[in-house]
This record gives sequence, structure tokens and C-alpha cells, in this order.
Amino acid sequence: MGDTTIKKVSGGQSPQGPDGQRYLASGKHVAMRLWVDEPPTDDKPSAARDYETVGYVIKGRAELQVEGQSVRLEPGDSWLVPAGAEHTYRILETFTAVEATSPPAQVHGRDA
Repeated sequence: MGDTTIKKVSGGQSPQGPDGQRYLASGKHVAMRLWVDEPPTDDKPSAARDYETVGYVIKGRAELQVEGQSVRLEPGDSWLVPAGAEHTYRILETFTAVEATSPPAQVHGRDA
């Protein structure tokens, strides 16, 4: 039998990361984090991460640029940023979204 561990993270008790993200459930190969009411911003500095990110917009709007391609994100939209892809984003309207990263972003300082 494989690992049968169940993890539960209560939203009000979830750890907070250095950029305001809330860390949700996390396993060996995937982790979730929540961004709540992020204010509008100019473009963030461009970055390339060693993990893959998928996300889902709960509310607000943002513009995501990945390797020269630009997409507008609105409630109900989901997105993918491949591992190693150069990307940046700009929040256009107060933004709440959930993301999953694989491998987990917060392991070994990857989220820094």
C-alpha cells in the first residue's frame, strides 16, 4: 500500500509566504497557494522559475506575459506557466487566484 497520509490546511491557519501568498495543501510533487486581494500593480520583474505553475482566477483581472506572449486573465480563466519560461504579470484589478506548482514552489527556497 502506498502513502495514505491525509493533509488538511484550514484557510485561516495557512502559513503566509514572503509575498503575501497563503500556502495551502502540499505534497511531494505538487503544492497549492492562494493569492487574496492582490492590489493593482505595474509589471513585476520578469522571472523564470524551475517549477511549473497552473492557476485559476477567482476574482479580478491581470495580464500575464510568458515568453513574449500576452494573455488577459479574468474570473473563471486558468493558465499555465511552464517550468523555465520567462514571464511577468501586471494586476489590472484587485486579484484573487489559486495556483498549483510542481514541484512545490516553497521547497528549498524556490519561492524566493
